[in-house]
Parts: sequence; C-alpha cells; structure tokens
Amino acid sequence: MKKITFLALIITVSMQLLSQSKYLTNEGYIWFFSDAPLENIEAHNKAVKAIVDMKSGDIVIKLPITKFKFDKSLMEEHFNENYLESEIYPSASFKGRFLDFQNVEIAAGKKYKVYVKGDLDIHGVTNNIKERATLEIVDNETVIVSGSFKVTLEDYNIKIPKMVIKNIAEIVDINVDLNMKLVEKESQ
Repeated sequence: MKKITFLALIITVSMQLLSQSKYLTNEGYIWFFSDAPLENIEAHNKAVKAIVDMKSGDIVIKLPITKFKFDKSLMEEHFNENYLESEIYPSASFKGRFLDFQNVEIAAGKKYKVYVKGDLDIHGVTNNIKERATLEIVDNETVIVSGSFKVTLEDYNIKIPKMVIKNIAEIVDINVDLNMKLVEKESQ
C-alpha cells in the first residue's frame, strides 16, 4: 500500500511540474559510511531521484536500494539480501519540507543552512526526522541540496546478526548531494 501511495505522490508531483519553481534530478548522490570496530563499510548510490519546489520548500527524494555500490560484492549481496531486504523493500524515500524556507532568497550565489523535516522511509519503516541541510542557489538553472545525518539501524528494523555485530555499526552516517536542474515550463 505504501508503494502505491508513494507512486501516486510522485505521479502527482511530476504532473505539476509546469512551474519554474521546481527543480529535479534523476542522478542525485547518496552515500553511507558504517564505522565499526572490525571493518568500515561504505556504499554509493548515484541513481537518486528528487524534486524540490522552491516556492513552497517541499522536497521529495526516492532511491533504489539495489543501486548502492560497495567495494566488495559480498558486502553488496549481504546488504541487499540480509539487511535491507531489497526484494521486499526496493526503495527508500523522504518526503518533507524546509522549515525556515521563508528566509531563503532565490537568487544566484546564495547559500543557506536550513532545517528539513519530514518522513524518512527505510526498510518499510517510516520515521519523522528533522535535520540540517545546505541549500545553494547556484544560478537560475541549478539548485544544490546537501547534508549529512545519522540513521540508527534499529529505528528501521534492520537487524544485525550477533556473529557480525562488530562488523557493522548500529548508527550509520548518511550523506546527501542533490544537484538539481530547473524543470522547464511546458509550451502551451
């Protein structure tokens, strides 16, 4: 049911892309780092889809779990099969809003530290989060949203077997870098 609801939201948002206040990427970048006693784990995902409405401050992000790439293929296999169960939960998402958006002047060369608050869905579990982010207005065509935050695996029902507890951190650092381009108005 959540997949259908999120798909309907993406379709609705996509259909409303007629205003020049919306910026989009299909190649956003999210990576994570797990600092554990026996082994550090890092993975990168460059297939992140995101849209931000610079008029309202709304933001929606969706990423396919299987697009995370690891240095070791066995890590990638365990990540998808045992921890994130990507066949059951193929994507993660965030839907939220910049809280202090009224202070943002949409002008080239401006950079702001803002809070973003919303629902983060990972592994079929949704939690409300509030984190700091950087919003950079590069020019009239480009907006960059970036930030980093921590995710506690237990909060998303991601289980770590006792035999590998020293290999995987219970809290993972998440980094976000979304280079978004202006969505052109459709000709009438």
